Amino acid sequence: MCGISALLLADPAQAAVTELLESLGLLQHRGQDAAGIVTCGHKGRLFQCKGNGMVRDVFTPGRLMSLSGSMGVAHVRYPTAGTPADSEAQPFYVNSPYGIVMAHNGNLTNDNELRHFLDYEAHRHINTDSDSELLLNIFANNLQKTGKFRINEQDIFSAVQGLYGECLGAYAATVMLAGFGIIGFRDPHGIRPLVFGRRKSLTGSGYDYMFASESVVLDALDFTDIEDVQPGEVIIVSKTAVTRRRLVVEERITPCIFEYVYFARPDSTIDGIPVYNARLDMGVKLARKVRQELGDAMDIDVVIPVPDTSRAAALQLSHELGLPYREGFNKNRYVGRTFIMPGQETRRKNVRRKLNAMPTEFKGLNVLLVDDSIVRGTTSREIIQMARDVGAKKVYFASAAPALRFPNVYGIDMPTGKELVAAGCSDADVAAAIGADHIFFQDLADLVDSCRRFNPAITTFDTSVFDGKYVTGDVSAEYLQKLEARRSDAAKQKDMADGETIGLHNYK
Repeated sequence: MCGISALLLADPAQAAVTELLESLGLLQHRGQDAAGIVTCGHKGRLFQCKGNGMVRDVFTPGRLMSLSGSMGVAHVRYPTAGTPADSEAQPFYVNSPYGIVMAHNGNLTNDNELRHFLDYEAHRHINTDSDSELLLNIFANNLQKTGKFRINEQDIFSAVQGLYGECLGAYAATVMLAGFGIIGFRDPHGIRPLVFGRRKSLTGSGYDYMFASESVVLDALDFTDIEDVQPGEVIIVSKTAVTRRRLVVEERITPCIFEYVYFARPDSTIDGIPVYNARLDMGVKLARKVRQELGDAMDIDVVIPVPDTSRAAALQLSHELGLPYREGFNKNRYVGRTFIMPGQETRRKNVRRKLNAMPTEFKGLNVLLVDDSIVRGTTSREIIQMARDVGAKKVYFASAAPALRFPNVYGIDMPTGKELVAAGCSDADVAAAIGADHIFFQDLADLVDSCRRFNPAITTFDTSVFDGKYVTGDVSAEYLQKLEARRSDAAKQKDMADGETIGLHNYK
């Protein structure tokens, strides 16, 4: 999962970098592995700064000063395909044709076929293992076919139309063509989010335009007329006009439901669904599940959320059950999100560095801990033990999402079945594995309803991590086996070691 943005200012004398940087700060929750910004200045010259690390670490004042130009593209990343090497920090750039920069959120499921095509037929060099570089080069190759000295909007539509037919999987992308403008598009299923907005220019006539992964970015920067880029839609913003066209219309759109469970900020709205409200409703339905399973044996004294994502669901759950809600864990906000940290041992150690249990909220009580989901079980197991260490009598655990039993192939770093604590296990097995007295999982139908009720036009979601049904229809058992080998924690540790060597030769 990544965060992307693109900005074009109406006043060519203004610098886009300040607000692009702010956009990455607002999207930092979507990726803490790497960050990058590329801007376009006078005569189409491109300026770049990217590298591994948090936004605050990558962009020093001196580096920011060098990023001139009134338009640009930005990206925050955590690795799903490829390696964590500096060379795979985005945005990516190709000089031919026309100078193209792209930031990508998602994951391609036919990357082997695309790599073969680009090598043997298109004769385009691919420098990394990242599928994002493949997406960029497919787009560039399609534009190259025009053979024109200067392209227009119709050429861009044709290039993306071809891309839609060639690239399978999940992708939301922001693109910048040197000297021309910015572009945003989503895959035909709408799996990954992308929003678009405008505002009156702060310094002159005309409008500024922006794309971002989440609406909170545009809200914070005072953009208005905010809307979702539709699945299969392309929006082109040149220096003189905005042109848009929906090139592919699927029978059903299927946004990733895990955006609402975990990834998106609660103050964002995605595909017309307010994330905070959806999480509140998850709490309502989860309370019913707790009441149904415990019945007269209900002996919970207090409801405590696992910060931060689960707070809305936990608060509503406590209200529905008539139980007190307490903040039992103090969070160190300077440690990253453990779920998206590479390496199981790293995740385990950082749980206790990140959270500290307050004994007064646990001692002698039966507690119900509420979290958004249980992925590998590392965080849950450590948190439950922390609760017991400070005196909890019983520790119940409730997940606002169903049990994750299948790998994700659309850009979330939970691809290997062996790493999922619930894969092939019963609920009782999971409770034993994480050390809980009892575990409550949200029913999938209830999770879907918690999101769909706010936008009835969306009838289905990508729920593949819960039910193993992959909406793009091209995911085979063989593909999953290869993905498991490529993305296991052990493989990532090797890649990180290799990346340290590779990264020495990349300027950040």
